[in-house]
Amino acid sequence: MKVVEYSQIVEAVKEIALQANYTLPQDVVVAFKEALNREESELGREVLRQILLNAEVAEQEQMAYCQDTGVAVVFVEIGQDVHVVGGSLTDAINEGVRRAYTEGYLRASMVYDPVFERKNTRDNTPAIIHYEVVPGDKLRIVFAPKGAGSENTSRLAMLKPADGWEGVKRFVLETVKLAGPNACPPFTVGVGIGGNFEYCALLAKKALLRPVGERSKDPIARRIEEELLEDINKLGWGPMGFGGQQQP
Repeated sequence: MKVVEYSQIVEAVKEIALQANYTLPQDVVVAFKEALNREESELGREVLRQILLNAEVAEQEQMAYCQDTGVAVVFVEIGQDVHVVGGSLTDAINEGVRRAYTEGYLRASMVYDPVFERKNTRDNTPAIIHYEVVPGDKLRIVFAPKGAGSENTSRLAMLKPADGWEGVKRFVLETVKLAGPNACPPFTVGVGIGGNFEYCALLAKKALLRPVGERSKDPIARRIEEELLEDINKLGWGPMGFGGQQQP
C-alpha cells in the first residue's frame, strides 16, 4: 500500500493548473509554427504570429496565455494500492484548483447555480473530476483547463446504425462549421464514437489530450482521422476566423 499525503496532492494540482494556463505544450507550439508556414492569407499569418508571441510572453512572465482560463477538468488514474491520508482526494484536487486560480490570478468562471442565482464561486471550483481505478500504486492526475468558447460549441448526436461512418463525418463537419470563430480556431477536435450518452462525450474530451498530430494505431481509425482533418481544413475558417485557403 502506497500512502499519499493530502498536502502533496494539493500542491501538485496547484502547480499543474498554473502551468497548464501559463505554458503551451511543445507539440501545440510546433503545430502553430507549421500552420504559419502553410497559411496563405497574410491576415491569418499575422494572427498566428501573435498567438506564438503571446505564448512566449505568457511563459516568460508566468501569466495566463488566454483570458478564458477554463473550466477545471481533471482526469485521475488512481492505483488500487494507493491510500490518500489527511483528507479526501476530491477535496485535495479542489483545494489545488482553488489555490492556483486565486494565487495565480486566473479567471474564475464557475457559478453555484447555472440557471437561477449564478453566483460565482470566486475560485473556479468545483473541478470536473473523472476517476479511473487502475492496478498498482501510482496516482496520475492530468489537468485540462477547458475554455468555455470551445466547450459551448461541443455537440453530441445519437446516430442510427445505418448512418455509418458518413453520418459521423457529416456531424463532425457540421459541428466544426457551426463553431466557426466562436471557439477561437485553430481547433483541436476531439471525437468520441460509441458507448452510451455520457461515455461518448468523455471519450471526445479524452481525445483532446493526445499530442497534436498523433494518429491512431488502428489503420481504419487512422484513415478516418486523416479524412476528417482534410475535410475540416477545407471549411476555410482560418486562424481566429481570419484567413484560411477557402472561405465557407
